This record gives sequence, structure tokens and C-alpha cells, in this order.
Amino acid sequence: MSGTSADGVDACLVEFPRGRPCVLGHVNQPYSEDLRAAVLQAMAHADLIDAAALDVRLADAYGDAVQALLTETEQATTGVRAIGCHGQTVLHRPAGPYPTSIQLGDPHRLALRTGIDVVADFRRADMAAGGQGAPLAPAFHAATFSHRHQARAVVNIGGIANVTLLPAGEGPIAGFDTGPGNALMDAWIQRHHGLACDHGGRWAAEGHCDSVLLGLLLDDPYFARTPPKSTGREYFHLGWIEARDPALAERSLADVQATLAELTARSIADAVAEHGPGTERLFVCGGGAFNETLLSRLQLALPACRIETTATLGVPPDEVEAVAFAWLAQRRLRGLANNRPEVTGATRPLCLGALVRAPR
Repeated sequence: MSGTSADGVDACLVEFPRGRPCVLGHVNQPYSEDLRAAVLQAMAHADLIDAAALDVRLADAYGDAVQALLTETEQATTGVRAIGCHGQTVLHRPAGPYPTSIQLGDPHRLALRTGIDVVADFRRADMAAGGQGAPLAPAFHAATFSHRHQARAVVNIGGIANVTLLPAGEGPIAGFDTGPGNALMDAWIQRHHGLACDHGGRWAAEGHCDSVLLGLLLDDPYFARTPPKSTGREYFHLGWIEARDPALAERSLADVQATLAELTARSIADAVAEHGPGTERLFVCGGGAFNETLLSRLQLALPACRIETTATLGVPPDEVEAVAFAWLAQRRLRGLANNRPEVTGATRPLCLGALVRAPR
């Protein structure tokens, strides 16, 4: 899995005894500086030649991650049934006359390099059936983290944040993108300090939330839109902040960072309060799970809800997304539906993913 934070690749080796995931190993391989720059440029609309080159480079990066994982776990290639590869999203536009979602990382090249079948292209079948093609992880969250007697929420905070609402018992689940996760905070600290992210939320902790700026940002209609809904960096970027606040240049840099942390926390909390009232426990995964300032703000915004990471449930927060796409891939291989129409808005349950056979 490589997500909207565009910081690298997480690879997990997963077995599914009795259908439930058992993680046998995990590696994280950060993108090189030039590859990350190329990914971010593609998100800001690179030309076709650059995108085609990036498609190849990402496939090689995924292949390197697979080989590192197999080496670390001493697992033979022949023992792996398939690679579930999400690819790197560079464009996600689920609305309008031509809905589309583009993930780069050539699955054919990956299959050839590794000698392992690849399941990829998870989103477009859902979109062809009228869905958003996102978020897809709620189907995995529901299968793995639901509790018969407790209302729960799972929040993945990557570049974009998404929430899965899991009621107690057998009630219908809900899931959608709440808005920015780390993307705006990352972009702000990159612009002003040359850092890829605000480790632990330390810079945000130095500032104070600017209530005027926060109000301007929360007034964006995306936050009030009724699910199904999904979004990406093409919507939430630094230009979006600048367009909503003409006085941005006059504000304290640290206060802006603190406000962006509050924006992520508040938009998640508002979504849980409105669509999952009665939620007792909220489990955080993704890079945001390591941002102590963000988690403390989230807890303050949801005082009646216990905030934890998914490590409490047995899956470390930096592994959940990769494990989710392993789960989606094994469902595809078994011919089973792996989307949740009530989440994406698709007209029917579908078996998502295209299978690319490794040359024999």
C-alpha cells in the first residue's frame, strides 16, 4: 500500500486462516526524495510522459518492497498466492460527467519482476457501477474489527482521512472520507521548514488554533456533504487554504499548523458525532496515529469516546491499509464481493480487482 501521504510503501505478508488476517511480516520502504517529488508532481497534474515514467518507477518500488518482505520473512515466492497492490493514487475525481480514479504502478511489470500474480485496479469497477470507488477499507474494517456489543469507529488518517462506523450487532455500516488527514499539515511544514511531515505534531503543539481560520476552512461545503463521498489531494491542497483565507500570509506559521491539526481532528469528530452517535471506541490507523498532538485534539473533540490505535485490536496502525488490500485481493481470488455499496454508493456488491498473471 502507498497512500495519499506519498511517503513510501508498506508491504505485509498475510495469511487468512478461517478468513481472518494473520500478519507474518511487515516492511516499510520510504520513497526516495526524487520519487516522492515525482509522485507529488503527478498529483498536481503531471503530463502523460511523466505519468507513464512514474508508472514504471512505482512498479519497481513495489517490487523492491515485496523482495525485502520475502527476504525478511524467509518466505519463498512460490508460497505467495498473490500480491494485492493498490497502486499510488494520483487523481481521484468521483463526481462529474466523467468519474475517474487513477492509480499508478504497472501491475504487469510487478508480476514479471516478482514472479507472483498481482491483483490491482480495485477502484474502477465500483465507479463503473455508480460508486465513488472509495473508501474501500471499510469492508475490511467491518469484517475484522466489528464487535457484537459495542459501537466502534475506525479512522485511517493518511493524506486524506476516512472513517468507518461499525454499529454494535449486525446493523448497516457507514464509511466515507471525512476530509484532509495529514496532507495539509505535511504541505505546510514542507513549504516553511523543508520537512516531509510534522513528527509527533510537535510544530502544531507550539501554535494555537486560530478560530477565524478554522471557521473559514470548516465552511467548505465538502464537510457538510452527505455520504457517500470521497476526496483527494486534488481538492485539499495549500491552494485550497489560500483561496479560503485571503489573510493567510498575516497569520502565525505555527498557529496555521495548529489550526490544520484541529481541522483534521474536528472534521473527523463532527463526522463521527453526526453519523455514528453512540460510538464508544475509536481506533486510529495510518500515519496520523503517530501524531500525538492530533490524537489529543481528537480526544478533546470526542470526550465521550475512547481514542486508541488499532494496535489494541492486534494490527499495528502502519500495517492496516496494506493488510486491507491483502484481504481485498484474497476475496477477489475467491470470487467474493469485496466492496460495500452502502459505503461507496455502487449499485450492487462487486468483486473488485483485476488479476494479472505472472509469466510462467
